[in-house]
Amino acid sequence: MTQLKTGFTRRHFLQATGAVAVAVSFGGKSALAADKLNVYNWDTYIGDRTLGDFSKATGIEVQYDLYANLEEMYAKFQTGNPGYDVIFPSDYMLETMIAADMLLELDRSRLPNFKHVDPNFLNPSFDPGCKYNIPYFWGSVGLGFRKSKVGNVDSWGALFDNPKLAGRMAMLADSRFVIGVALLYLGYSANTTDPAEINAARDLLIKTKRNLKGFVPDSGQDMLISGDIDLVMEWNGDILKVMEEDDDLSYVIPKEGTVIWIDGICIPKGAPNVDNAYKFLNFIHEPRVKAEIANTIHYATTNASAKQYISPADLANPAIYASDEVVAKSQALSDVGNALKLYDAAWTAVQAA
Repeated sequence: MTQLKTGFTRRHFLQATGAVAVAVSFGGKSALAADKLNVYNWDTYIGDRTLGDFSKATGIEVQYDLYANLEEMYAKFQTGNPGYDVIFPSDYMLETMIAADMLLELDRSRLPNFKHVDPNFLNPSFDPGCKYNIPYFWGSVGLGFRKSKVGNVDSWGALFDNPKLAGRMAMLADSRFVIGVALLYLGYSANTTDPAEINAARDLLIKTKRNLKGFVPDSGQDMLISGDIDLVMEWNGDILKVMEEDDDLSYVIPKEGTVIWIDGICIPKGAPNVDNAYKFLNFIHEPRVKAEIANTIHYATTNASAKQYISPADLANPAIYASDEVVAKSQALSDVGNALKLYDAAWTAVQAA
């Protein structure tokens, strides 16, 4: 993939050195309390009250750590679980972690609120049957822009072929999503394994980079509202939040389609507090709890029962709940196997250019 505060975002830039840890203790327990839960999540990807309500309901103290991107999160687990009980991987990374035997297969009998999951999300390609995850939220990347400076925008071409906005544009510093939208713009699959197509996307991004202010780690919406840039590739929820504060800002999913994401909540193997993890997963998917999160972060929920408690304006907003036509042109990222080396090489070349 936004809290109700300026400058807070789903995938907010934390620090140049990586994730920061936030100890959240609403239950009045000491750091040595036996009832603990260690959560690793995107920044501000939770409700305003969620963690506090969970601690009050269960007496469990939450240690809440933050990561800036999926690769950073995955790196933490490559030599074993460093102590986390709950994580929030996105589609393709979830698939990668399943293949690497990093995730616990979920016991549905311990998750009665799983029944509230929208049937459309029950059989994703990256985790058939949702054996390892409970779908959390979904959304898109698209273009946020200042209408008075850019005019009407309907294509990724406004970013990839627009020297008039040199120095006034930015893109996410997220390799698979950036390369993915470049591939879609060129008419290819966002999950292609064809070296020629990946290299074509690489060359397009190298050309585009000359006109960018930079690849930014999820601070694009802040740059947009502050006037530092006029056009940015960003997560839909982040742009929607700053649109609430500035009527001159807008968001569009380009006509070529986009990369959509689906995030899941998982219990990694080696979790030290499995029982508490199940309590948290089930709590998160109680409809009113899930609605409180959705009304805070403004992303599309996967919980069908929660929709009755969600803002009608959000439910009617196509930038949040995209139309079937837009979704049909879009793709979720998947594990590309050995071709990941080609993507990594392409991204390295873009960064070095």
